[in-house]
Amino acid sequence: MSKHVIIIGGGVIGLSAAEACLKRGHRVTVVDRQPQQRSGCSFGNAGMVVPSHFIPLAAPGMVALGFKWMWNPESPFYIKPRLDLDLVSWGIKFMQAATRAHVEAASPVLRDLNLASRELYLQYAAEGEDFGLVTKGLLMLCKTQHGLDEEAAVAAKANALGVPAEVLDAAGTAKVDPTITMDVAGSVWFPKDCHMSPEKFIAVLERRILAAGGTFRWSTEVTGWKKEGGKLVAIQTPAGDLEADEFVLCGGAWSDDLVRDLGLKIPMQAGKGYSLTHPAPVELPTVCSVLTEARVAVTPMGDSLRVGGTMEISGKQEKIEPRRVAGILKALPAYFPKFKPSDFDGIQPWQGFRPCSPDGMPYLGRTQAASNLTVATGHSMMGLSLGPESGRLAAVLVDRERPEHDLALLSPDRFA
Repeated sequence: MSKHVIIIGGGVIGLSAAEACLKRGHRVTVVDRQPQQRSGCSFGNAGMVVPSHFIPLAAPGMVALGFKWMWNPESPFYIKPRLDLDLVSWGIKFMQAATRAHVEAASPVLRDLNLASRELYLQYAAEGEDFGLVTKGLLMLCKTQHGLDEEAAVAAKANALGVPAEVLDAAGTAKVDPTITMDVAGSVWFPKDCHMSPEKFIAVLERRILAAGGTFRWSTEVTGWKKEGGKLVAIQTPAGDLEADEFVLCGGAWSDDLVRDLGLKIPMQAGKGYSLTHPAPVELPTVCSVLTEARVAVTPMGDSLRVGGTMEISGKQEKIEPRRVAGILKALPAYFPKFKPSDFDGIQPWQGFRPCSPDGMPYLGRTQAASNLTVATGHSMMGLSLGPESGRLAAVLVDRERPEHDLALLSPDRFA
């Protein structure tokens, strides 16, 4: 039976959910607080699809690493100390989740969702959609032998999980991508990983949604909910109420604020990331990479090169922190010696807020807060990677079907 579905959020998760609901015969309205010409987290990211990233952010060692990095203004990870009860509560939950048992339970779930999403990206490409998809894998570049040894341990876990990974020395790394000069001890190559242009993929989804009869309500902020009994009947906006049969929350870093009035607790912190895109780099790799020790992502996009990184938890302040950007640019020449930080002079940095749950897992499922609300948010640094499959699963949940994946670890009620 056809329903009217309102999707709250026009990022990659929301748009993927919208298209999946349209394919199932539903009437869909996407509501977003931003204008159509926007630049949120789904746009300036590294554009990677990463089955290799099966270890959640909340993992053993991350707490100690976070404390170590906190005092360095150019470090990859920073939490700005502030009197904020939500931040304190989030931090306590993060520390509780950063266990080996949590990683072992979460890894197969993240693996399956990433691989399923990868298949959907391949389907889009097979249908003739051009969003710059490149399926040459990803190199985890290691500057030091110590770093390579640590990544080799991750590679062993990946292979045990069925995610192919190969440990390479410097010469082997150069064979995977001979188009760029590297100064590394070695790497781990994940051949199943991919990269693309996220902006192009968002444009593909918007076009397909419109072609299928979906509608958009841009510059429309959700200010509240109308609820009758245990069921939502409408969202409230400055332009009036919008009624629907089903609602899907894909509000990114703003999701937790949107559902407070419903009594739904989905702890979230905005993890600010930065990127710079050089239109004519001195060298252009053909394979995307992560500079392991520096936690910097490097992605070729057509003739351009995007360099991005940092996880800055400092609230939703839309402000560029020059020292964070300097840290990214300082790392690049250490691995790619033909580059220098001044190459990026005059290039405006992008910043966006990743929606980070305290246990590093998305919120994906129905909730007891309202019988017709599905939550699909909190994907942290894997929003693009998990987008199509998360959207497809949201549509499955809208139809009250049993999902193929076990989503127990992703329950939006897990912190209730």
